[in-house]
Amino acid sequence: MKRIRFTTTQIILLSFLLVILIGSVLLALPISSTNGIAVPYIDALFTATTSTCVTGLVTLPTSSTWSVFGQIVILILIQVGGLGVITIMTGLMLLLNRKLGISDRLLIQEAFNLNTMSGLVKFVKNVLFGTLIIEGIGAVLYMLVFVPEFGAKGIWISVFNSVSAFCNAGIDIIADNSLCNYAANPLINIVTSALVILGGLGYIVWWDVLRVVKSRSPQNRKIFRHLTLHSKIAITVTAGLILAGAILIFIFEYANPLTIGEMDLFDKIQVSFFQSVTTRTAGFASVPQENLTNASAAVSVILMLIGGSPVGTAGGMKTVTIAVLICSAFATIRNKNSATLFGRRISDDSVKKAVAVVVMFLTICAGSTVLILATSNASVIDAVYETVSATATVGLSRNFTATLNAFGKLIIIVTMYFGRVGPISLAVALGRKNESQNLISEPTEDISIG
Repeated sequence: MKRIRFTTTQIILLSFLLVILIGSVLLALPISSTNGIAVPYIDALFTATTSTCVTGLVTLPTSSTWSVFGQIVILILIQVGGLGVITIMTGLMLLLNRKLGISDRLLIQEAFNLNTMSGLVKFVKNVLFGTLIIEGIGAVLYMLVFVPEFGAKGIWISVFNSVSAFCNAGIDIIADNSLCNYAANPLINIVTSALVILGGLGYIVWWDVLRVVKSRSPQNRKIFRHLTLHSKIAITVTAGLILAGAILIFIFEYANPLTIGEMDLFDKIQVSFFQSVTTRTAGFASVPQENLTNASAAVSVILMLIGGSPVGTAGGMKTVTIAVLICSAFATIRNKNSATLFGRRISDDSVKKAVAVVVMFLTICAGSTVLILATSNASVIDAVYETVSATATVGLSRNFTATLNAFGKLIIIVTMYFGRVGPISLAVALGRKNESQNLISEPTEDISIG
């Protein structure tokens, strides 16, 4: 009997699907709901998908629908989805002192889209250890607010929120209106924003910054200059987008009484900043998204599409992808042979990958939007906001997710899955070297562009 062999890409995709299915079965059990009555399976599947894909869109309120058991299942799914199934399994193997074979190392390499197989064990250990430290610190800081307010339950809320924020999931068990009750709380805003940004920057940037810090002498602390090109792009674009987004949202919402119009200047600034940060695929809301002006909603859609940085917990097209694409476009406009960033030439392969990722994302968003509009009475802005949020695994919604019918829920489930695993599978496919290079290529012919 012929043995079925799966490619690394198929293993990664199937592992996410398997986790979703197991999670959906557990969430469909009566023990998972607060009233002891099993929720409809479609809602259990939706919740398992949004948790594993670290999206945050929910058809049922998390805080009032799920029991402690259900919340534990959701938290595990978020952690597994944020770190990746392959990372978790590798961590368990290392904990059991099992040696990693070549196939295991290939899975890790392709799951993180790394360029080398050297130091993979150390990389996984650092990812797991660093994640636990940051989530632990976040939980302790959250306890300063949630324990005095909720008592012992505040400990569980703090842990849940910290994991959800770092994994950019945007699911919370505090209230049905996300973090709107804490819109003016500086500690909640700062801690949540820090967790979201750290998770979204990516592990490669973490280790690169630490490497430079350790190697620099106290007299020479010019850290940025010695970072890799990847880290420079990720940090610069992330900071620029957050700042630009905050300024634009502050301007567009300044006089809006439904959001920040009635707040004092400091609260207006922190809410605008938080809205800009949470669109980086975090999904927490400190103001109702349906109350945003159309201009702010448009800004949020753009920020959601871009998302975080590669090899992290965030989704979206990624900061580095957009930077490469924009630089390539300007290089073409200026009739330059190649695009450059920070004094380094960007390879043609990187440009091709960036184009592929953007095309894939826009295709998923467009297809999902059309299907949602065809199966519901949603306005265009609500549908676009929802599908972009699902594709980029953000989780922000204009109070639309709960109104989805069965077809709409299935559409968003598939969109969230493709939005989470699509970039991974595409990166793996593009990262593979073509083993059979054709000696004879097709003839070239110029065509008109633009």
